[in-house]
Amino acid sequence: MSSRAMRQPLSLRLTSNSLLILWCVIAAFPIFWITVMSFKTPVDAFDANALNVIFGPETRAKGHGVSLFDICLLGLALWGLWRGAARLLPSMVRSYAPAGAVWLGWLIGAAAFALVALVTLFGLLPVLSNALNPVLGAFGADVIGLTTEHYKTVWIDRGFSNNFQNSLVVTAGVVTVSLTVGTLAGYGLARSGSTLAFWILIVALVFRALPHSVLVAGYLPVFINSSESLAPILGENAPTLYGKPMAVIAVLVAINQPFTIWMLRSFFQNIPADLDEAARVDGCNHFQAFRRVIMPVMWPGVITTGLFSFLLAYNDFLVTSLLLDAQNQTMVPAIAGMFNRETTTTDQVVAVAAAVSITAPLFILVMVFQRQIVSGLTAGAVKG
Repeated sequence: MSSRAMRQPLSLRLTSNSLLILWCVIAAFPIFWITVMSFKTPVDAFDANALNVIFGPETRAKGHGVSLFDICLLGLALWGLWRGAARLLPSMVRSYAPAGAVWLGWLIGAAAFALVALVTLFGLLPVLSNALNPVLGAFGADVIGLTTEHYKTVWIDRGFSNNFQNSLVVTAGVVTVSLTVGTLAGYGLARSGSTLAFWILIVALVFRALPHSVLVAGYLPVFINSSESLAPILGENAPTLYGKPMAVIAVLVAINQPFTIWMLRSFFQNIPADLDEAARVDGCNHFQAFRRVIMPVMWPGVITTGLFSFLLAYNDFLVTSLLLDAQNQTMVPAIAGMFNRETTTTDQVVAVAAAVSITAPLFILVMVFQRQIVSGLTAGAVKG
């Protein structure tokens, strides 16, 4: 069939592109707006005039602002970081990652990229800005009001860094357990043609459909009485799991595990069984064939599934708010607790700054793993 016959009519292309642009604007506007608000004083942040919210005259009047030079410098730095994450980092991981341990290369690469981004944005740029703005005249004069005092308040004075650490513990636990069990179970179910494998998948799907509150209620007596149950094994040091991150990890893994098994099974089904047979011929047992031959091919699917597991644990509100005490609270419930009718406008802007802060790891993950995510989603959607 000729390309001319497959060409879409102009009206259809205009309509689809217009709807796509509209959707992008609607989806991106709240993130853009709260980001702008988080860098302004309360007077500017809640001003009825949108231009005052963007340019921040009150913020600029208090001596907090950025110049055209600062904006250009920041744009150049962000562009460089994006290009580095999209092109330089994947090539370095492929070149220097140990054989059979690509995951370790990506882990070290992501940590190094995050460190470089932090040093560049919060170390190098302020030094260059303070040194060059005074000698640049009008190009170095403040044009937009901007202050980071709300971020300092929420992270240092309000102890939001502790909530961030708790979120990392919960998220790392959920992703690690979910992917470990999911890869092994998905591989076994993909290579099994028995009726039992089919019914295991059906039961997992039904379990995934249960409301989260049902699982929390079911596990709650176990967590509350865990010290008595573990006393014969651990003695007087037996812990009470209620209020601790371990309880949340257990519930979120139970919620997420059926999804990871289903998704990873679909990825494994797209890998020809001939690879397993070739590895067995070369002397590998089943587990060695899985680890040395199948898993290197499966990394895009594992990364994609891991990202979804990360999002479930990172953004969870219901389970974490019900099972964690104040000391072990994660970021999302902590932010929700900052919004109430008794807060002042200053407290609300601080809460907005906290809400903006939790989006940064998501952007970093997408930038670092964008190619693997696209490759994994494509591999999971196309069979044959």
